[in-house]
Amino acid sequence: MPKRRQLRAFDIKQIEGLEGLLGVDEAGRGALAGPVVAGAVLVSKEFLESKWASTQGGRVNDSKQLSSEEREALWAEFEKLMHHGLIHAHYGVASVGEIETLNILGATKLAMKRALEGIYPAELFTKRTEPDLFSSFEERSAFKPSVSCKILVDGLALRHFPYPHTGVVKGDARSLCIAMASIVAKVTRDRLMIKLDKKYPGYGFSQHKGYGTEEHRLALLKLGRSTEHRELFLRKLFAEHVDPSQMDFLAQQQD
Repeated sequence: MPKRRQLRAFDIKQIEGLEGLLGVDEAGRGALAGPVVAGAVLVSKEFLESKWASTQGGRVNDSKQLSSEEREALWAEFEKLMHHGLIHAHYGVASVGEIETLNILGATKLAMKRALEGIYPAELFTKRTEPDLFSSFEERSAFKPSVSCKILVDGLALRHFPYPHTGVVKGDARSLCIAMASIVAKVTRDRLMIKLDKKYPGYGFSQHKGYGTEEHRLALLKLGRSTEHRELFLRKLFAEHVDPSQMDFLAQQQD
């Protein structure tokens, strides 16, 4: 528990001199099936110093370190916090088709962009309204960026991303708002995969959520690839474990 409290302390340090801190994380990047989902959570200094953050913030952690029951309980808490205007949270989804077209990194950035757009449009983070050199001293002195907020993205900084941001390696284990975003992304994606399980029975999506478990691999050999499976991911996986005839079968099978 003491280690979890460091997440809040990290954010309090990061938010110094700012109005807000926006954490971003994704879920499903390494799965064999289903979309990639990003979560974004905006917190203020007031929230970080609030009773909830000081007494309940220790329950928040990297979503992978929490049980599904813990994540769902925290999601319910987040909804209450949003209702009272203490935080803002949103998610973005990139489909399997977009993953195939853009590759997984491009689709992840698209999902993150969509999550952030649900809170702030990208142009608010640029200085397009900054006074030019011919503006008066008073106008230039009074200028402030549209949003006094820092964006923290889990992992390395992203190239060619429309939002200025700071990459935080293993951020979901270091920053409270990134960890909260990881929970938003994971809960959202898990719910989507449970829905896909009903649409594509037999693969076990509701159990493994599209990841490459033994159960999932056996189901793929039996049923072939559904339209929610990432073809390139399957080829990489089975190239090491399946003979060529089975590879052809997997590539040709469609729901």
